[in-house]
Amino acid sequence: MSQLSRWTLVGVLATVVGTIAFILQADAAVEGDGLAAFDPQLTQAFFDHRSAALSKVAQAVTFFGEIPVLTAATVIVAVLLRIVTRRWRPTAVLAAGMAGSAILTSVLKLVIGRHRPDSSFMLGAIINGFSFPSGHTLSGTCFFLLLAGLLWRSHAARGLKIGGTVIAVVLSIAMGLSRVYLGYHWATDVVAGWTMALTWLCLLATAIHLIGRRRDNGLNPRPVDRDDIRDRGGSIP
Repeated sequence: MSQLSRWTLVGVLATVVGTIAFILQADAAVEGDGLAAFDPQLTQAFFDHRSAALSKVAQAVTFFGEIPVLTAATVIVAVLLRIVTRRWRPTAVLAAGMAGSAILTSVLKLVIGRHRPDSSFMLGAIINGFSFPSGHTLSGTCFFLLLAGLLWRSHAARGLKIGGTVIAVVLSIAMGLSRVYLGYHWATDVVAGWTMALTWLCLLATAIHLIGRRRDNGLNPRPVDRDDIRDRGGSIP
């Protein structure tokens, strides 16, 4: 099996598995069974263990997942990527990844239509929109992991790449936990946000891989097989 086929297969399988997992999570959220059956207890547990220090940390983390903040960060980083790398591809990848996450969040919330926890659990402004999946978690995870992925595509030191990836994962987890802690989402909203973020990034990575291979094949066409031409009765220059 060629390298192209292997990477494509892995990407497609990961996307399919992620999609199935998300569908199962959505079904559980709608029916109130499966993992979603534990949502009330988990929300209450987070509520019971609140403290002034933890609340400040959670509010600081969730701030970076707000739409205006994340949008501004995406634009700034996209511009910096263009300036530093002098290439459009990293900028386009970041823009496509974040645009896709925003569209997925809006569409899935409307389709599933799950309501948030009671406003008495919310630590901050009251929000009445739909909750599944968590938009902060989905978009925040996409943003952090896209930056980690672009870092791995750079010429940075290996230690920096590993450190950047660890930070991206920690921030993604912290973003999701902060939404449950602050009472704006059920735990399964957050899990679904992580699941869809990873699924979308797998699909995006697979598409980028295929586009890159097609472009490379176009620039370096397959050498002419003289034996094949002779077998077809053609002339060899």
